[in-house]
Order: sequence, then C-alpha cells, then structure tokens
Amino acid sequence: MTLNAHAQDPVKLYAAGSLRGAMTEIAKRFEAQEGVAVAATFGPSGLLRERIEKGEPAEVFASADMGHPQRLAAAGRAEPVALFARNRLCALASPRVTVGTETLLERMVDQVVKLGMSTPKADPSGDYAMQLYAKAEKLRAGSQAVLEKKALRLTGGPDSSPPPKDRNVYGMLVERGDADIFLTYCTNALEAKREVPTLAVVQVPEALAVGADYGLVVIRGSRPAAERLAQYVLSAPGQAILSKYGFAQGDPR
Repeated sequence: MTLNAHAQDPVKLYAAGSLRGAMTEIAKRFEAQEGVAVAATFGPSGLLRERIEKGEPAEVFASADMGHPQRLAAAGRAEPVALFARNRLCALASPRVTVGTETLLERMVDQVVKLGMSTPKADPSGDYAMQLYAKAEKLRAGSQAVLEKKALRLTGGPDSSPPPKDRNVYGMLVERGDADIFLTYCTNALEAKREVPTLAVVQVPEALAVGADYGLVVIRGSRPAAERLAQYVLSAPGQAILSKYGFAQGDPR
C-alpha cells in the first residue's frame, strides 16, 4: 500500500450503539468538510473496547461511559479521554402495563412485569441499570436483589442477537412482548417511541436517576484525520448534532 493510498483510507470510528444516528450524521458532515471518509462500527462499548485491545484498527472510540476509554488511556493505547456528551436512563414501557414516574419502582419489582435491560460490563447501559437498582434499595429494602434477579439481559452481550438494521431494538423487544418495561437511555427510548407511538417513555424518579457520561478518545498512533474527527465531535457543530439527537452537552471546544 502506498503512503498516499493509506492517507485516503477512511478514519475508523468505533462508537456506542446509542450514538448511531448522531455519529452517522457527524461523520457525513465531517466527510463533506474534510474530504476524508469515515468508516463507523457501532456496538456495545465494552465489547468494542475489548476488540480494540485485541488489535482491531480503531482510530477514534466514542463510548457510552468514561470507564472503557479511560482503561485504554491508562494502558497507553489512547490519548486522554474527553467527556463529549451526556445521557440518562429512562424506562420504555409497553401499553400492556400502567406505569408512570411515581409508580416505576413498584411496577419494576412486580413479578408479573417483565423487566428488560442491557448486559452489564459488556454494555454501559447495563451498568447504569445496576446503579439504579442499588439506588432502589435505599427506597425499598430488598428491591435490589429482586431487580437484579428478575431483569432480563436482552441486549448488549457477546451472545445477544445483533440489533436489526432497520429498527430500534428496544422498541422492537417491548412491542413484541419480550419486555414490558425496558431500562435504556432516554435517547433510545425516544427513538423507539417515534417508531412505535403506542409505547411510553417514563422518566425515572429523581431518587433513582442515573446519568451517563460519554467518553471520546483517539487511539495512539492514529492519523491526523482521526484527531480532526475527534475535534469535530467536540466542536460547536458536532455538539449541535448530538443535541439534535437528545444528548446533553459534553465538553465543547
């Protein structure tokens, strides 16, 4: 491969699945501005981090948490981590259950209600759900054990079915009855409701609220174009796109 050909290779972006819409648009805007293509790979952040550690040629990693990119930085595999977006957990609910913010915990611990979540450690969404369960224990003794035992790990794991390309996986799972309530990012829940208007997006009560900080890193040894892509994500135009998709502001530059 010639040096010129290498310079024209797409920038390899690995990004959390919850960023698919926003990062796809950011990549298109960056390509138009810089004349450099972006090849994006989406998936659970923990699994993407493992793939990078095993040597896959990612250049920019956009994670749904700070821990996975910080692990790469601590190992000398990535530059310092930038907090580039914020999200939070919501509950996506089926019309089969009557639930609101004030009754969410009561309905989640109800044994007849199927509770869905993502897979802890592999997907930060699952880790955030576990944090919510720990908070629930302070409000209702015994609820943490109940929630951890009954919650169905339906997405984000190494053995999970791949998400459909043309559907929001959370909306699909709730619509077909795999879960009555699914804990996921608010951005995912709102997207699911746009696809399936009969679903409800339930805000988590303040006492159970869990925020999600998203971390961005450039992998060491990447080309200058990768750094420019990261800077574009952090720039005002990049942040505006993230805001359009429901993310709160990170650390703009």
